[in-house]
Amino acid sequence: MYAFKPMKSAATTFFLLMITLLSSGIVRAQSNFSSKVIGVGVVVADLERSLDFYVNGIGMVKTGSFTINEEFSKRSGLADGASAAVTILKLENSPESTDWKLMSFGKKASHPQQKSIQDDTGMQYITINVKALKPIVERLRQMKVPFLGSTPTPLNGKTQFVLVQDPDGTFIELIGPME
Repeated sequence: MYAFKPMKSAATTFFLLMITLLSSGIVRAQSNFSSKVIGVGVVVADLERSLDFYVNGIGMVKTGSFTINEEFSKRSGLADGASAAVTILKLENSPESTDWKLMSFGKKASHPQQKSIQDDTGMQYITINVKALKPIVERLRQMKVPFLGSTPTPLNGKTQFVLVQDPDGTFIELIGPME
């Protein structure tokens, strides 16, 4: 039999107050977001080259595309009236998967490509956890994508770490067992 120790009165009062507030709806435990997925927009210099990397190299799937026209571009503040084609990729075709939206304005970046994550600020890398690294590593090697550091690098047990950059310099961490 377990002995029950009564809580201190302040803690008990707080606990009971929180239960009352949560159950009454005054304090909501849920967020104000309509989706638990963040869509990430990535501007690329060459849409076809980036699609080749992400679809044929990494293994993402194309789930849609749309065009941002000049009028919407300017009115929304996305761009200064420039149109853009956007292709949506996901790790798998499901509503719970993050949208990786590739967008191209047909020009290269005005800053030099980073050699390591510390070379710039802002979003520098994404992490993709995989069931097996070997097929991805083989595809990327066939595409002559350079691997950074001593990869694959063991993390713990059977888990390995591989680091590459996409055609525009975004770092891609791939983590998982080799097989």
